[in-house]
Amino acid sequence: MRVLILTKIFPNRAEPRSSPFNRQQFAALSRLCDVDVLATIPWFPGASHFAKWSRAGRLLDVPENDVIDGVKVHHPRFVFLPKVGHAIAGPLYVASLASTAMKYAGRVDVVLGSWAYPDGFAAVALARLLGVPSVIKLHGSDMNVVAELRGPRRLVGWALSHADRVVAVSNPLRDRAVALGAVPSRVDVVRNGVDRSRFHPRDRAEARRELGVGDGPMALYVGNVERHKGAVDLVNAFSPSGVGAAAHLYVVGDGAAMTECKELVARSGARITFVGSRPHDQIPLWMAAADVLVLPSWNEGTPNVVLEALACGRRVVATAVGGTPDVVTSPVAGVLVPPRSPDVLGRALGEALAEPYDPASVVAALPTPDWSESAAMLFASLTMAVEGVRRKAA
Repeated sequence: MRVLILTKIFPNRAEPRSSPFNRQQFAALSRLCDVDVLATIPWFPGASHFAKWSRAGRLLDVPENDVIDGVKVHHPRFVFLPKVGHAIAGPLYVASLASTAMKYAGRVDVVLGSWAYPDGFAAVALARLLGVPSVIKLHGSDMNVVAELRGPRRLVGWALSHADRVVAVSNPLRDRAVALGAVPSRVDVVRNGVDRSRFHPRDRAEARRELGVGDGPMALYVGNVERHKGAVDLVNAFSPSGVGAAAHLYVVGDGAAMTECKELVARSGARITFVGSRPHDQIPLWMAAADVLVLPSWNEGTPNVVLEALACGRRVVATAVGGTPDVVTSPVAGVLVPPRSPDVLGRALGEALAEPYDPASVVAALPTPDWSESAAMLFASLTMAVEGVRRKAA
């Protein structure tokens, strides 16, 4: 089977740490079938003059073709108009990519759009031009945030109702897809996997020595430092009265809310260290050093950082949103709290940091496949899409 994947969330030379879940799953999928990835790059006239403020300007030097983890990756440009309504983004995306997609006429069996909008919308439209079936893969914010916007909501609904298969990473995303028009019998839940060769229990004291992290209760946040990821809530929650005077929070990541978070820390005096973004292969070491991982997001699909922490034998304190309750299913794995509730989050963190636990029991509580199994399930969904269209044509 020949698969053409269309996505704007994938690594490139300028952003090698981007979307490791897609990189890992698609690399595993490429061992089961022939895979080409169109990892799109935004562009607009004069983008080079706005590199400081615009991602489009920072990605101008990304090569048109590459090989990443053994996967053939092409980086076509699409026209991106800053501050223009989302409603036009999908059609403009399709128009930008049509000539590139048509080069695959007769050379692919199915088109997979990884992200509901504009990628999923474009996958359905371009698959029709190519005369092949389409599959949309849903992640989280694409449905919980983007699809809530007035313009995209209508176009996402059209795409979901016309896709030959829809793949969701969690049960709540499956239900959301059906509510927006997806045919229930065509929606599959395919959970993201974990690289267990990298994420597994390690000695905590040894990891702390290697990182230069001191003793005492340690919480860890890994992800984008954004308001909707709960970063500001977390900083407000991490007060000595809630988590204990000896507790220390390490934040691995960067984002738009970083300045606000640092200003809050400066006023509160909380023991919080911002270490910045780190390569994905360093994350297991940070998880090994921590006592608890915290994820205070306002919405999620199935967060890989939670899966990876549990695979490392580390309990989590997370908000009960999206697919997280499908993963944190017992007190052994961790504690779930309401989103946007810093006081509750702080108390839960304090209790979790004070409670000893067995890392092996946490690993045993993780109901998640590795990436090869996740890719095999995605392959099955793609195969069903192809076979379903063939049966209709027969």
